[in-house]
Amino acid sequence: MKATKTYEKFPAWIVLLSNLVTISIYATGAYILAGFGIIFAVLYLLYCLWIELKVLRGSCVDCYYYGKVCGFGKGMLCSILFKKGDPQRFVERELSWSSLLPDFMVVIFPIIGGIILLVRDFSWLLVAMLAVVVILYLGGNAVIRGRFACKYCKQREIGCPAEKLFRKE
Repeated sequence: MKATKTYEKFPAWIVLLSNLVTISIYATGAYILAGFGIIFAVLYLLYCLWIELKVLRGSCVDCYYYGKVCGFGKGMLCSILFKKGDPQRFVERELSWSSLLPDFMVVIFPIIGGIILLVRDFSWLLVAMLAVVVILYLGGNAVIRGRFACKYCKQREIGCPAEKLFRKE
């Protein structure tokens, strides 16, 4: 079996693609929730920012890619915002499906909001936006992580709690 090459520094196109998917999810979710008023879109985007900061502070500080270009570009950003953590803590960290619930809310909020809006006033545009947010969140993230980011990640080889949780056995 051939070992997969890992990146010391991810190519810019992977970082750009992964961030394009994430920003598209956030923008589509904000668009959907703006149907309730701009304040809901703003609150949703603030929630998305909180999720990103939570990941930086809770995971990226301890990651192999701290201060480096990871598949999501967060290693460099993290080193600007936070002090380096303990790499062993990353390896020993346990993830569960319930611990990922705040991350899932990024797509759940727009889905619930979109369904409520559809019941109030049906719109094919809203149906399309709901489809986009679901496809990007489930399919887009799966492709980014499975084919471009996690597949070539050095931290995955060292030990990654997300890889353990999502591993197919």
